[in-house]
Amino acid sequence: MKRTRIHSLNLFCFDRKWLIPFLFISTISLFLLLITIPTQDKSNSTSLPQSKSSVLITNSGAGTHRLGLPELPRFAYLLSGTGGDAPTLKRLLQAVYHPRNSYLLHLDLEASDSDRLELAKYVRSETVIEEFKNVMVVGKANLVTNKGPTMMACTLHAVAILLKQAKWDWFINLSASDYPLVPQDDLLHIFSYLPRDLNFVEHTSDIGWKEYQRARPIIIDPVLYHPKKSGVFWAKEKRSMPASFKLFMGIG
Repeated sequence: MKRTRIHSLNLFCFDRKWLIPFLFISTISLFLLLITIPTQDKSNSTSLPQSKSSVLITNSGAGTHRLGLPELPRFAYLLSGTGGDAPTLKRLLQAVYHPRNSYLLHLDLEASDSDRLELAKYVRSETVIEEFKNVMVVGKANLVTNKGPTMMACTLHAVAILLKQAKWDWFINLSASDYPLVPQDDLLHIFSYLPRDLNFVEHTSDIGWKEYQRARPIIIDPVLYHPKKSGVFWAKEKRSMPASFKLFMGIG
């Protein structure tokens, strides 16, 4: 019985002798383990997304974006009006404005110079618009007749200006009487999944009955001859169909 106690005491003393070095080594090992594990996880987590995000996904010509998301498009807007439409045109601009887009505001010659000046001052006073500088106001206005060739000429002139100023994917023509039903964020999101070469103007060379209603009649736009706006009128004579090119009918 006595020898057993001595033996037990010697074992206890032996364990206690190595207890402090053992705890020290264990603490150092645990510390090194805690340092090593986050480093390995961080390197693994970094390399994995890089290998995935470095691949650019193409969405049928709709642009590319990291992580497989399509690139947001850009729109070019022509917002046009006439005399007294300056307040309405400002409201329309507020409704369709987005920093990614480009805008051209046009008040025809029936509007006063003060209306155009008011519109230009409004554009410069808006902090966001002034920051992105993506809104222009036509200073030298055109006289435009609805349904006449001057309307088409004004639209083509606006497209030429917008093409020089910025890069965009689709052109939208709105008048002061229009108002959008879809927010710009939703519109950009929807169009981001569409091919950039998609045209929303239906066109065909088979014009059918419109040959006699649209192509052969001679339409005269009075503002081509004098600076007073009035409606177009049709001449009694009919023109012959062109032989060197084809006419196409478009529906927006």
